Amino acid sequence: MFAPILAPSILAADHANLAAGTAAVENLARPQELAWVHLDIMDGHFVPNLSFGPQTVAALRPNSRLFFDTHLMLDEPHRYIEAFAKAGADLISIHIEPDYDHAGTLARIRELGCKNGIVLNPGTPAAAIEPHLARVDLVLAMTVQPGFGGQSFRRDVLPKITQIDTWRRERSLAFRLEVDGGIDLDTAAECRAAGADTFVAGTSFFAAADRAAFAAKIAAL
Repeated sequence: MFAPILAPSILAADHANLAAGTAAVENLARPQELAWVHLDIMDGHFVPNLSFGPQTVAALRPNSRLFFDTHLMLDEPHRYIEAFAKAGADLISIHIEPDYDHAGTLARIRELGCKNGIVLNPGTPAAAIEPHLARVDLVLAMTVQPGFGGQSFRRDVLPKITQIDTWRRERSLAFRLEVDGGIDLDTAAECRAAGADTFVAGTSFFAAADRAAFAAKIAAL
């Protein structure tokens, strides 16, 4: 099992000063547990919300050494991967649900010099991503329906996390298993027990009275 990584979601930071949000992650006392920041990219079509685009990522990149974990919640992610790679994404994750060339897009992400990931929504069965497990660096299991922050964690996703982790172990695969949605210290522990190793926390991280302590507790899972 991989050592746990916390990936605070910049979606929960102050949108008038996203650079301060990334700095809040990067400047904590224990940066080794906070090497990642999660960037939620929403198009208003695949999910009922808008966030920001590659220009924002490009603006954040020169001032940050963080690993940019870039989650494309888009109807047509294949049209935008080059823009996000050029903007400075380190990892680009795409959803399985829309109809496009998933395998070709995952391959292209790697050709562009980024790590790749496949994402599935709470209602999507694990079998939908099984054919892609050998070609990804990360699987992201959404633990809320994507689109808005602050939703309640869905425990019905836990068996799916366990199934994906089981396939990973049985096939000696090396992808990270990430969870996103309603993640706090308690739900992160539940996901860790199910097999997850990478934790996207937005509201719970940025609202924490002691963010360094929060990060340390995730690292100790």
